[in-house]
Amino acid sequence: MERQLKIGIIGGAGYTGGELIRLLINHPNAEITFINSKSNAGNNISKVHRDLIGETDLQFSDDLHNDIDVLFLCVGHGDAKKFLEDNVIDEKVKIIDLSQDFRLAHSSQLATRSFVYGLPELNREQIKSACNIANPGCFATAIQLGLLPLAKAGLLNDIYTTGITGSTGAGQSLSNTSHFSWRENNIQAYKTLTHQHLGEIHQSLHQLQPDFPNSPLGVGGDLSFVPWRGDFTRGIFISSTVKTDKSLEELTKLYKDFYADHPFTSVSDDAIFLKQVVNNNKGVVQLEKSGNKLVVHSAIDNLLKGASGQAVQNMNLMFGIDETVGLRLKANYF
Repeated sequence: MERQLKIGIIGGAGYTGGELIRLLINHPNAEITFINSKSNAGNNISKVHRDLIGETDLQFSDDLHNDIDVLFLCVGHGDAKKFLEDNVIDEKVKIIDLSQDFRLAHSSQLATRSFVYGLPELNREQIKSACNIANPGCFATAIQLGLLPLAKAGLLNDIYTTGITGSTGAGQSLSNTSHFSWRENNIQAYKTLTHQHLGEIHQSLHQLQPDFPNSPLGVGGDLSFVPWRGDFTRGIFISSTVKTDKSLEELTKLYKDFYADHPFTSVSDDAIFLKQVVNNNKGVVQLEKSGNKLVVHSAIDNLLKGASGQAVQNMNLMFGIDETVGLRLKANYF
């Protein structure tokens, strides 16, 4: 029997923290030793994450110690870097950060720690030997899964992408656009052409296709992205349009070959839809072509493959565990 990994979680009261706890209490190789939350210290986990009633007797605490194997940071953007600067974490403790603080190469170094961008379909071998992981963003994951095979083949130039996300993508704190009365029967474009995930997407595409610019608005190609707020709770659906003269058959083979060894990403010959991925760690991709225009549809659950599920997948890879362990989840299909 493989040893149990001792796990600490910082900031476990939000959506991603709750999903991470749900996954880890059912993971055969994981043992949560503390879940740090200043605002909820002393409360039972199930008092905050009500879906976990009967699942765990764990409580939130203000504990922070180094008798763990891995530390998950489920804190706000900017807070992960501050936390690591303000607290002494033993170098033997591996860190998986779910914020955006260390995703870009120029910000991936912190004192003695160096972070690897944790998209397994792109960096699986680097993740296996990494001590610190910067977990990708949710929109970034969905868009990249639709574009990585084209980048590997050097086929990207200008990309036009639209995507819609559920209300959980906005976090647990209420805002004007996350109230039920606003979201119901409503959609809205937001952060048009300026979304914060553009930098990491460009960085990854450049990694596979060096002539694609490493930052938005670069010379030789660009990604124009218009995100939408949807009237549902979870999931992301992306449609990306590019120009190519290759046939649909050639492109489908290109995609299926690229993802053949990646258990969580599937290329569908049929039309895909959001219910295929909600509540699981899958990414599904579908190609459609008219003339020289290719549309790549991709879908994920923003809280799982786009956040906590991918974080557990990265933990598995870092510790030599089969990457699917603890993540064999059924979609909320009906």
